[in-house]
Amino acid sequence: MSDGAVSEAADADRVAAAETGARVPTATTRRIVTITAISWSLFQLWIASPIPFSLNFLIISETEARAIHLAFALFLGYLLFPGIIRKSRRIPFFPAAWLAAAIALAVYAVSVAGSDSPDNWPIFAILAALAVVIAWMAFRPQPLDHVPEVDWFLALLAAAAAAYLFVFYEALALRPGAPTFADLLVAGIGVLVLLEATRRTLGPALMFIALAMLFYAFAGRIMPEIVSHGGQSFSRVMSQQWLGYEGVFGIALGVSTSFVFLFVLFGALLERAGAGNYFIQLSFALLGHLRGGPAKAAVVASGTTGLVSGSSIANVVTTGTFTIPLMRRVGYPPEKGGAFEVAASVNGQIMPPIMGAAAFLIAEYVNIPYTEVILRAFVPAVATYIALFYIVHIEALKAGIEGLPRRTERRASARFLRIGLGISGFVVLANVIYWSTSWIKDLLGDAASPVLALLIAIAYVGLLAWRARYPDLEPDDEDAEVILPDAIEVARTGFHFLLPIIVLVWALMVERLSPGLSAFWAIVPMVGILLTQDAITAFFRGDRAVARHLANGVRALGEGLRKGAINMVGVAIATATAGIVVATVATTPLGLGMTEVVETIAGGNLLIMLILTAVICLILGMGLPTTANYIIVATLMAPVIVELAAGSGLAVPLIAAHLFVFYFGLMADVTPPVGLASYAAAAISGASPIATGVQAFRYEIRTALLPFIFIFNTQLLLIGIDNVFMGALTIGAAVLAMLIFVAATQNWFLVKSRLWETAVLLIACFTLLRPGVWMDMIEVETLPRPPSALEEIAAERGEGDQIEMRFEGVNFEGEERSQTALLTLGREGLQPQMRLAVAGVSMFPSGDTYQITSVTQESEADSYGLETGMRLTEIYIANPDRPPKELFFIPALLGIAAIYMLQRRRRAEMETAAA
Repeated sequence: MSDGAVSEAADADRVAAAETGARVPTATTRRIVTITAISWSLFQLWIASPIPFSLNFLIISETEARAIHLAFALFLGYLLFPGIIRKSRRIPFFPAAWLAAAIALAVYAVSVAGSDSPDNWPIFAILAALAVVIAWMAFRPQPLDHVPEVDWFLALLAAAAAAYLFVFYEALALRPGAPTFADLLVAGIGVLVLLEATRRTLGPALMFIALAMLFYAFAGRIMPEIVSHGGQSFSRVMSQQWLGYEGVFGIALGVSTSFVFLFVLFGALLERAGAGNYFIQLSFALLGHLRGGPAKAAVVASGTTGLVSGSSIANVVTTGTFTIPLMRRVGYPPEKGGAFEVAASVNGQIMPPIMGAAAFLIAEYVNIPYTEVILRAFVPAVATYIALFYIVHIEALKAGIEGLPRRTERRASARFLRIGLGISGFVVLANVIYWSTSWIKDLLGDAASPVLALLIAIAYVGLLAWRARYPDLEPDDEDAEVILPDAIEVARTGFHFLLPIIVLVWALMVERLSPGLSAFWAIVPMVGILLTQDAITAFFRGDRAVARHLANGVRALGEGLRKGAINMVGVAIATATAGIVVATVATTPLGLGMTEVVETIAGGNLLIMLILTAVICLILGMGLPTTANYIIVATLMAPVIVELAAGSGLAVPLIAAHLFVFYFGLMADVTPPVGLASYAAAAISGASPIATGVQAFRYEIRTALLPFIFIFNTQLLLIGIDNVFMGALTIGAAVLAMLIFVAATQNWFLVKSRLWETAVLLIACFTLLRPGVWMDMIEVETLPRPPSALEEIAAERGEGDQIEMRFEGVNFEGEERSQTALLTLGREGLQPQMRLAVAGVSMFPSGDTYQITSVTQESEADSYGLETGMRLTEIYIANPDRPPKELFFIPALLGIAAIYMLQRRRRAEMETAAA
């Protein structure tokens, strides 16, 4: 193997190891890590459960819980992740850059912030010494079999700095904005050790972004004029970043504490119980017989894993270790096998209900219910996954790859399972669970929950009794001939894994509990499964050694709790560090500066603005895990889309803007040269990471198309859909359009396409996704109404409906601006201006119009750039004379049908000639 290949493989292995740590410590340290990790999981379960409130015992506030959460993460981070792994005589770049950046920041803090606070000099001296120690540790290649003394010191120091906010919670609350010497010292140490923990666990990208944000906060006066400010003192920066709840301990870490940990733990417990292997094997049993079957099964397996996975890299290394070798064994080139896995795994992060933890963050930032986020993200996610399935099929056709042979004959029951999974997998399952459990709720009312619990317990024992009659799944043998098992034989070994998912759907969708509490109730039966599944199965098989199997179950539960906590180390540290970015943007002119830069370059062209935003999101997302990725792009770029679009007359819903930046931030996991998911896949396939990334990017073009579409056609997010027929039509058109887009970009429909056929398919795809463009040439979509019609228009709409309005006025910079906003109405029965208070805007009648008197910060109105003093100039209503834009589906479908018939005839001629 060449030196370059060795280097690429080493980098790929490092990327994969970064998920859970590279150290394998000695027995004593391993026990400490295990006890700490299990304690963290138990702590998270305690604060999520209703038990503390029922007993009125050990009730921990949300802000206190964030401090403990981060303390656990930092402690484990320093124990599990060494400062540097590779040995080299050269000075490594990243530690050297870290040292230079730390010294530069410390020197600047001394020269600027220290000048107005002479008492802070001892703090700067201590921080400079600590920075040197950290850099020294980063220079030294460290052993992986034990933890050096300095890392023990850093682990305890970091945990203490985070726990400081818990221990002195009440005292800090009494002195907001007036920190003591001890407060500032702890805050400075906390920020420093957090940055180093970020470098160790996540790589240098996020650390450098956070360092740049801190430098900008201090050095605002030397920045370019568009983003310059007076510069902030050390006391102010530390108060905002560490001692308050708008920086490190802000919303992002709060979501990690309240929601994300429990869903990651749920996934870890499922995996430890055997559900991960079960779903992968089931996907292959059901789909492996199809043309290109292993790759199609990889898509489904990665999609189901992505339901609970918090990382596209983790998804690759979890499912890819099984799917990529199988794809190679049936004939796929290594770079294509890796690219399929990368595309499927990255798309797992856009698949509801978890979306790499972004679903919970979007709900917090957009201030909408979590269930609404799931609803809005549903159509694009399903459409892009089905399209990836079709890409696999086309590649198999091109390469002549057939399906895998079955071990047994096809049965009707297996065919039923195959059809159900092939259509939409867990989407169908989730809907079946939702409607069936909703019926139970309607029938039994308050007694529904205990009745459902009893039914689940009975079903669990019955499914295990059925499972006990058959052998367990066989492990995959890489050297054996690839023959598919019978789908029913695989399915019956793990139907009981669906029971916790039923509980999760029940709690989330029927009982409408919070995501955290829903995850807690789903974990309860998962714990029961881990403890008892082996014992009950053995009992039904005639094995009476129940105690031994119960002991194994306890060990399995402990391992699941440990694994869940360790999987969360990187996520918790990422959300904490991303909080530095959030606080800096909130307290400086950076956000406004980004808007002006993009607006200036775009020159008022909305499409160019979106392309620039997408490119910036790709750059910002490089090297970042899913959660931190979303926080940063949402903080910096989502407001840019909303405000600039509003200035151009397009009212973009907040959820659409946040999904736009989320999609393009995730694309950085694919895009060379940094695409970390591509590196992880290349480590398994043996291909070049760059070649894998380029191929995966080609496959992901379809995913990059969707955000541009749903910005202009929000029906793809099921916004404005008021009946089942329109919903079905929208979903069907979106899925068909993505399939046609794949056929066009792959230059293959039934056979290789001609140039003009590709052009027709692209036009048909565009028409299916944006039929309104053609209808706008015939009749406008909305009609303007005067401000005086506000009361009449509002009276026709219910609570939660939105009104599109245009405001004009002079902004705070003295510039004349006009902004279009889509504002939500509050409860009915009030005056229109009072109903709009829920959107964060207060107005009073002024002649024939309304004038804004105040705008609530971080509200819906604020996100659209509305400001005090602006006047309402127009209200937009739907044009009643406009024909349905869906009429243009007819010529699009006729064009697709014509291409289909032509290629079908051409394929028949080719088959005849070949015969």
